[in-house]
Amino acid sequence: MTGTHINYYFHCHRHLWLFAHSINMEQNSDTVAMGKFISESTYKREEHEIQIDDIVLDFYDEKTKIIHEVKKSDKMGELHLWQVKYYISVLEEKGVSGVTGEIDYPKLREKVKVTFTDADKIRLDEIKTDVERIINLPNPPETINIPLCKKCSYYDLCYV
Repeated sequence: MTGTHINYYFHCHRHLWLFAHSINMEQNSDTVAMGKFISESTYKREEHEIQIDDIVLDFYDEKTKIIHEVKKSDKMGELHLWQVKYYISVLEEKGVSGVTGEIDYPKLREKVKVTFTDADKIRLDEIKTDVERIINLPNPPETINIPLCKKCSYYDLCYV
């Protein structure tokens, strides 16, 4: 399981299912391209995209034990929070204690601190179980048809 799976779980279960079944439409998305550009052009001195098993951190400060996740917009704050909480849990499982997170919104010049509590661990276990359930469905979940769908990279696949 990756942070992207956790992210898509909060975004759209259909999107999660399609992505998990290697149906990838992000290469056609201007929004995804802009997000990638912002991530790559921000904090140039930091090492970007650190891979640990199946997760990829935007960057990690070993001295402060802070995972940094760079995002374009804060419109989907909950999914950003849970993605970082998932990353914290993975590092804790690897024996790294005292890890926190920070979501950086460079365009907004804002940062959001992220911690991982015992209650979050219980909720994350529930989320991971539900992610597995969705991925193992024989067919993708139904479309949700909300305003965000119009900007989604999977729009044509879901609605055309």
